Amino acid sequence: MTERKALIVGTGLGGLATALRLRRRGYEVEMVEMYKQAGGRLNQLVADGFTFDMAPTFFSMSYHFEEFVRDAGIEMPFRFVKIDPLYRVNFRGSDRWFTIYRDLDKLSRQFEDIEPGFRDRMERFLASAGVLFDDIEKGVLSKNFRSLPDFLFQMTRLPLKHVPKVLRSVWSEMSRYFTSYEVRVIFSLVSFFLGATPFDTPAVYSILSYTEMVHDGYHNVEGGMYRIVEGLLREADKAGIKIHYNVTVSGFDGSGKRNRAFIDTEGRRWEADIFVVNADAAMFRGRVLRRPAFSDDRLDRMQWTLAPFTMYLGVKGKMENIHHHNYFLGDSDYESYSRGIFRNRVSLDKPYYYVNANAIFNPQSAPPGCENIFILVPVPDLRFKPDWSDRDRIADAVIRDLSVRTGHNVEANLMARVVLDPVDWQNMFGLYRGSGLGLGHRMKQVGGFRPSNRDEVFSNVWYTGASTVPGTGLPMVIISSRLTVQRIDNEIDTV
Repeated sequence: MTERKALIVGTGLGGLATALRLRRRGYEVEMVEMYKQAGGRLNQLVADGFTFDMAPTFFSMSYHFEEFVRDAGIEMPFRFVKIDPLYRVNFRGSDRWFTIYRDLDKLSRQFEDIEPGFRDRMERFLASAGVLFDDIEKGVLSKNFRSLPDFLFQMTRLPLKHVPKVLRSVWSEMSRYFTSYEVRVIFSLVSFFLGATPFDTPAVYSILSYTEMVHDGYHNVEGGMYRIVEGLLREADKAGIKIHYNVTVSGFDGSGKRNRAFIDTEGRRWEADIFVVNADAAMFRGRVLRRPAFSDDRLDRMQWTLAPFTMYLGVKGKMENIHHHNYFLGDSDYESYSRGIFRNRVSLDKPYYYVNANAIFNPQSAPPGCENIFILVPVPDLRFKPDWSDRDRIADAVIRDLSVRTGHNVEANLMARVVLDPVDWQNMFGLYRGSGLGLGHRMKQVGGFRPSNRDEVFSNVWYTGASTVPGTGLPMVIISSRLTVQRIDNEIDTV
């Protein structure tokens, strides 16, 4: 029997995981990638002797990677590094640093002076989030939904006690347990992992606090996050999976219920029996498949995650006041800033930002005695701020602020500097309007409301990645690849 051929568009984590799962099932697999190297947002940048993880710098729910390698029939091609403490937080204008530990005794000592009874409050909050997590993971995250009614039926099977968390925000949920402004701000930062803010993120996502504090914690990878991609590429090469780079799919050849080929910008045809799209599931439907329901006008009315403004700095000298993960928050009103940042209604002269110092865990990523600093500033996407001619001014302001708050003159000790704005991210990785993590996670864009992982028209086209089910984040993308391949297994006879 001749092998069925699968073409996968995109070599992000979802695409690579899907490729290896399908190869294990006997498919001939070929991949095309628009960028010069694999990984999508899980990529690597090298500049002047420094090596940087370009975007994801940690992950949780590591057991989904373990499920993946078992399903793909490979050995784990990288090593996890447990992160503890999890991160540090500084508010502008204060010399106090809050260190976030998984150990509740250590954590309580950070907050008891500003939140009396902190340990008891945190235990109650985490207990509630843990029950929700168990029900959501089993009933929603791990399931395929073949239709909106199917999703709504599954939701009715969740315990009614969770309904209020669907209706209120993460910030409101935090305010039910904590009174301290600082505590509420710090433990609502998990919303930014979804590319959103705690004021517009449903409280069901308080489960992220449970995953970081109790469940699986955070992990890095020995040698840097790009080792994940390098390891999967080695396995793909051993399996005979072909990958073609600098290929941008722009059209298709299909009719009725069957797609015959995708066509790239050079006019080349990429034929296969089945197709899996690891590009953005909403944008691809609109711009490549020309679906009216996913036109740019309609996509612009959807909720998209915040865009990334990223800086990669090689710094001479060791910066003593930073951890692997650090959040530098402003002195402005948190709610006003959060609500305004999406639509470019706040100044970026004093932004909130995240700093990763990868050399702490992976010293080979920087020359001896130096730091490689990755800075992420969540900013408006290109719908609301299309002009980034001020990017150097914004970057300079962040560098000055970081110098003051760490006591290390970053500007005077710069050995490497690369700045990427949302236009760069859009052009390099095909991110819609520069949105960092794809579609947002308001209730009308989750589960059965999210773009399906099987195409509505072509029966031999499926999707995987952040903008289909279950959502954004490395473990969610690994789950996405499993759900997509499950559908292919179960539905291939209907192609």
